[in-house]
Formats: sequence, structure tokens, C-alpha cells
Amino acid sequence: MAASLSAKQATVSALCKRFSLDPTVFLSKTGEHDIKSLLSDILKSSTNRTSADHNEEVTKWIEFAESFPENTKASIDALNKLNEELVTKSVLLGNGITPSEADIIAFSTIHSSVVGLSNMDRQKLPHLMRWFDYIQHKEDFGESFETITLEKAVFAPPEPRIVAKSDDDPKTKKTAESMKSAEKSETDSNTKKSDRKGKVDGQANQESKKAPGKEPVEKDKEIDVSLLNIRVGLIRKAWKHPSADSLLVEEIDVGEAKLRQVVSGLAKYCSPDELMNRRVVLITNVKPGKLRDVMSEGLVLCASNEDHSVVEPLLPPEGAKLGEQVSFSGIDGKPEEVLNPKKKQLEKITLHLFTDEKGVATFKGIPFMTSGGPCVSSIPKASIK
Repeated sequence: MAASLSAKQATVSALCKRFSLDPTVFLSKTGEHDIKSLLSDILKSSTNRTSADHNEEVTKWIEFAESFPENTKASIDALNKLNEELVTKSVLLGNGITPSEADIIAFSTIHSSVVGLSNMDRQKLPHLMRWFDYIQHKEDFGESFETITLEKAVFAPPEPRIVAKSDDDPKTKKTAESMKSAEKSETDSNTKKSDRKGKVDGQANQESKKAPGKEPVEKDKEIDVSLLNIRVGLIRKAWKHPSADSLLVEEIDVGEAKLRQVVSGLAKYCSPDELMNRRVVLITNVKPGKLRDVMSEGLVLCASNEDHSVVEPLLPPEGAKLGEQVSFSGIDGKPEEVLNPKKKQLEKITLHLFTDEKGVATFKGIPFMTSGGPCVSSIPKASIK
């Protein structure tokens, strides 16, 4: 079933605005042409040069708009399919930073259907609603579409479990046995010196065996993600590094009195304009230092595929509060004031940072969580650094 006239006009207006085209030229044809022809004409009129694969993917979403059903039951089925499509994606097409033409087309097409959903029905489409909320705040649609206020779940980290030690606890038993041994030594103080010497030697051997047991504890502490102060930030300004082509410089708002200046190796993967007003996940307690003579006061965490051909900053949800600390369920340690580079703490921790098959950022499988939900990437099973 073809899209309604109003939906067709809204889609045309939004696309024309994106490409700085005069919408009246195309709106005059909305009653005569199918939406596929109209949107194809708009894309051809734009000066953006894109690859054949990109054009093919955009065409797929034009066909989605053309065939999107007006019937309520059928439209809900289509929304469910779109929700599945967005499980591993931040946006429908692109590098996960800037919405594409495909996102505008799909958003414009489904907007009226999403407006008509109840809160309960929206809650059944978490991936679609996360994307929908991102697009409606990221793109400037003017007066074309009503902004929908979404009910965001309030995240409360679970209380740490306190396990009481029972009499069967091996450590408790060991302590009791040690006390009994000490008492026995006192009552048998008149035993032969050779016996006492044997006991002392035995205790010394036991202590020497226990000593190495402290080493794994120290190692575990060194790779505890709670050592990192990870916060939600917003890039207010970005520009090219004055003396390094591979680097960008960003001013990032993390809710402090002063913006943090951060140098990132992102120049190959995105432009300064793409980073402007983008939410990011930032480690704030790395040791400040200069990178090619420019001071850097943090580290933007990015996901990358196996050959590092695709790299993008992690994306906190729109509902996350600016400056809030990212939490990890069941991990309640206190961040270091400043990480010690000599201990290589950061290097040891990042070995355990990955996105899962749905693109959710994790430490040893535990999600990066904020008050608005988990931090994500459009790259599934990616390393995070």
C-alpha cells in the first residue's frame, strides 16, 4: 500500500531541507508521482556523491517508504521488523555518527504510526524507540513532525550481594584450625625442642605457600574497570590538529565548570562537523599530557572492527545525563584519582572491553550502563579502546 499524501510530503520536505533543495519543485509532484520516483529525483538532484552500495541501501529504504502499510495491524508488524533491524545499529545507514538519507526516509514514513502507539506498545519496540528518539533530536525537521516525549526507564544499579560466611566456609575452617593449633602450642610448651622446631618450620613453610596467593588479588585489582572514571560527555567543538593529519581536537562538556580538551585519533574516520554536538563516552582520569604539542585531558572510548577500517566513538543513550558516571552491575570500586601510566592499568582493562553481538558496550560481558540505558555502537563484536 502506497504512503499517504501527507507522509509523502513530509518525507520530501525533510530530504529537501537536508540537501538544501527547494521543496516546492518536488512537492508539486506529490499527487502525480509515486514516492519512489520522487525521492530518487531528490537524491539525483543533490550534490552528494555516494557509492553504489550506499545508493542501493538508500533505494531499499525508499521501497520501505513506498510499501509501508496504512493498516494499523500491518504497520505494527512493519515496525517490529524495523525494531529487529536496529538491534545492532545506531542508525540505519552510515558510520553510526550522522543519520543518513535512509534514516530520514524511514523516520518520516513511520512517524504517524509511532505517534499513534500506546506507551505499552512503544515499550515493546526498545531498539526502534531508541533510534527514533535519536533521530528526532539529531535532525532538524522544523515544524514537519511532532516531537514525541518518551518515557525512559530509570536505572538503579543493583545492591551488592553480601554473602555471610558459614561454618562450612573453607577460610573460616582454616582460621579456626589455626587458632586451635596456637592453643595447642601453648599447652604443650614443655614438649621437646625438636618438636617445637618442627612445628615452627611447618608454619614457616605454610606461610611461604600462602604468600604467592596475594599476587592474583593484586592482578585482579589492576584490571578492575572501576579504576576508570568513565563519564557521559558532549562534544561542543571539534577541529583538526594543527600539526597531525591523523588527529582531531575536541572540547567536551562533562558537566564540569570548564570544557575538557581531548586529542583523538579520529581524523581518518570522521570529520569535525560529524563530531559536533555528538554524545560520547569519556575516560576523565587518564594522566593529562600533550599529543604533538596539544594538551589532552581525557580519552574518548571508541569501538573498532578487527582490521580497524571502521572506528566510531561509543554512543550513550539520549536519556543519559551529561557528566554522569558509567556504571557496571556488581562492580562498585572507586576510580583512581589519576591512572598511573607505569602500572599500565588502562592497557590491562581495555583487553576486556568489547561490544557484544547486539553492539552493546561491555566489560567482561557487563554492559556500560547509564540512567538512560546501555552505551552502544553500530559495530557488533568490536574491541573498545
